[in-house]
Amino acid sequence: MPLPLYLLALAVFAMGTSEFMLAGLLPDIALDLGVTVGTAGSLTSAYAIGMIVGAPLVAASARNLPRRPALLGFLLVFAAAHAVGAASTSFALLFCTRVVAALANAGFLAVALTAAAALVPPDRKGRALAVLLSGTTLATIAGVPGGAVLGTELGWQATFWTVTALCLPAAVGIVEGVPAEHDARGATGKPALRTELSRLTRPRLILVMLLGALVNAATFGGLTFLAPVVTGTAGLGELWVPVALVLFGTGSFVGVTVAGRLSDRNPGPVVTVAGPLLLIGWPALAVLAHRPVPLFTLVFVLGALSFALGSTLIARVLHEAAGAPTMAGAYATAALNVGAAVGPVAAGATLGTGAGPLGPLYVSGLLIATALLIAFPFLRVVTGVRSGEARL
Repeated sequence: MPLPLYLLALAVFAMGTSEFMLAGLLPDIALDLGVTVGTAGSLTSAYAIGMIVGAPLVAASARNLPRRPALLGFLLVFAAAHAVGAASTSFALLFCTRVVAALANAGFLAVALTAAAALVPPDRKGRALAVLLSGTTLATIAGVPGGAVLGTELGWQATFWTVTALCLPAAVGIVEGVPAEHDARGATGKPALRTELSRLTRPRLILVMLLGALVNAATFGGLTFLAPVVTGTAGLGELWVPVALVLFGTGSFVGVTVAGRLSDRNPGPVVTVAGPLLLIGWPALAVLAHRPVPLFTLVFVLGALSFALGSTLIARVLHEAAGAPTMAGAYATAALNVGAAVGPVAAGATLGTGAGPLGPLYVSGLLIATALLIAFPFLRVVTGVRSGEARL
């Protein structure tokens, strides 16, 4: 894999840390800025909505820019938003910086997804995307737990400053590492925006975007409320929560890496194996959550399966949107973040019911079941097999 892919992954690591780090920082932010924890939680929603809306809008506005300046510009805006947020004493200002950071993140990821695919031959696209998305999975392994510890010891602002600092070597790497020839190709020869947007009318593309959103909703629905399961149902101390998060993140890294190698040649086994196993796995986690060893084992396995299936579906989105070279990454980013926004809301709605902290795990299973029911009649489309049986 070319070096620029790893430099882009470093930036994605910083952005992934930022997107997920608030889970461990909300109480301190609320106390410091004089708002309730619920109000502080709106920072997470603001970021997710900014990603959903920003991906297509920002990608469309930047489509005529060469890739290297676009990537650098988005990254520097993202870093500046975190610097302003760290220095803020106003919740309103911090809220605004989260929206700006989300828009920059969306723009960067939309361009980076298409840039990563362009850096390698078509038969290695899945592996390239796996390298890029490994930045997100590594953020769940190291960035988020590390940010929580840093915030506890030095204050939540320290985590924001650290994210800012991580962007600087990534920016230097983009300047030095992203080849200029990709700039030249990226700035010319594109189809019209109307042509690229018309790809969204293709049922095949809509199908894989919907499935990607459902799988990601299941992933983040269960992950977001994992802490109450560990401390409540399993009866473990709070120090075990970072352990569970690291296990989930480690599993996700393994899943993305393995799926990246398989999805180039034959994505079918990933979809047909990971999907049913997730359907079993999320309810199994709810049933066995009171037993620590099965709990932590399943957390690792579900992380691997969730990201293996999710990354494979995102690769399918890019494949089906091949006629939209500047917008394909935006479509993939939007699908990911629709799931990231909807999943926790649906899962959180069950916390006040009789299911208690186990409710989100059953919701994740239900979301996977929905995805499988939708995918089954069009399995050849989802797995990349074209035939007369799959006319979409």
